[in-house]
Amino acid sequence: MSPNRTTVDGPGDIKVTTLPSGLRVATDPMALVETVRLGVWVDAGSRDERLEEHGMAHLLEHMAFKGTSRRTAKDIAEEIEAVGGDLNAMTSPEQTAFVAKVLAADTPLALDILSDILLEPSFDAEELGREQDVIVQEIGAYKDSPEELVHDYFTEAAFPKQAIGRTILGTPDSVTSFDRGAVGGFLARNYKTAHTVIAAAGKVEHERFTDEVERLFSRFPQEAPPADAEARYLGGEMRENRRAEQAHVMLGFGGVSYLDDAHDAVQVFASAVGGGMSSRLFQDIRETRGLAYSIYAFHSAYRDTGAFGIYAGTDPQKTRELALVTLDVLRRAADDLTGEEIRRAKAQSKMALLSAQEAAAPRASFMARSLLAYGRVLSREELTGRIDRLSVEEVRAAGQSLLRTPMVVAAVGPLKKLPRLPDLARQLREAVPAPAALRLAGG
Repeated sequence: MSPNRTTVDGPGDIKVTTLPSGLRVATDPMALVETVRLGVWVDAGSRDERLEEHGMAHLLEHMAFKGTSRRTAKDIAEEIEAVGGDLNAMTSPEQTAFVAKVLAADTPLALDILSDILLEPSFDAEELGREQDVIVQEIGAYKDSPEELVHDYFTEAAFPKQAIGRTILGTPDSVTSFDRGAVGGFLARNYKTAHTVIAAAGKVEHERFTDEVERLFSRFPQEAPPADAEARYLGGEMRENRRAEQAHVMLGFGGVSYLDDAHDAVQVFASAVGGGMSSRLFQDIRETRGLAYSIYAFHSAYRDTGAFGIYAGTDPQKTRELALVTLDVLRRAADDLTGEEIRRAKAQSKMALLSAQEAAAPRASFMARSLLAYGRVLSREELTGRIDRLSVEEVRAAGQSLLRTPMVVAAVGPLKKLPRLPDLARQLREAVPAPAALRLAGG
């Protein structure tokens, strides 16, 4: 054990140790369990790709368990499954995670495999070619799903010509252009101790876990990670006309960073207008008018920006009515959401936060993401307290500020009846309340 590492207590039984290398280790021991969820979370994702690297972060995730200098892909699979465990990885615009689930006694094995795949990846050319082919098939399947594709169009329209706005999967041309040197270069440039957290929840003892991490990850690169490229919400329009039974429509506005003071108010506004069966959009669009089977609101928050959106699938003949009614519902909600509606939205937001903390996997993920985002593990009391303290006026003001930002329109399907963005924006501007003093992207 290094004498120079520092340990602080987090909420509950959580402990966080910073190693001399800058690597952070977090544990959350849980009673009455025999397993451990653990993983390596790196603050690097698709938004960290250069123009010529579109899809690289996701390809690296695919290559994670495809062999190292010590293990073949088959070895990795057999070793973890021999103890009943499993491995997984996932990529987002801002983070990549490599995770494992094992019995507590097999934690050292899981850590050894995770360190091996990150410190000694082979990036075998044959394996790389196979995974590139797999991802090309994945891209094709995605394009065949208009409900998923329209979300990609929404993000691209919100953040045009920026890495954060590009699809995580990449394109067939970009993905198949990468060689092992390019994949290794992306890893070497972005995977640094200052950007990395190793976390575990379940039957775990902090000092023993930290000792093992320090031993296995001692060679993890310590150089300063590259500076973040700024992301800016701009708004815009992306449409794809295609024959289909339904039109998939998304309308949106600039949101806020998860670090912004207005973040919680925006989240509660999204829940109030489109977060459940009692929400205004569900009641008006589906229950009263029958314009859509599925409709919901969401807010995607990043470290420096955000986007608020509405999704609905509808009859192609009803796209105009759907869009205009949706804007009218948003406009009215920003002006007159009631205390009871906001109380319900707060309850939904708190339920989502707290229910996600009841299993080991989300608890480990929450610790890691909280440390990467805020530099500390936020307590449940702090998170729910911020929601409880929101006033009706703050939630309304957040909605008003959203609607003052440039609009996004994204749609896939038969779109002849759907108005263009300038027409929808003009319709909205005619009756939007006065701007509120909140800082939102694009405002």
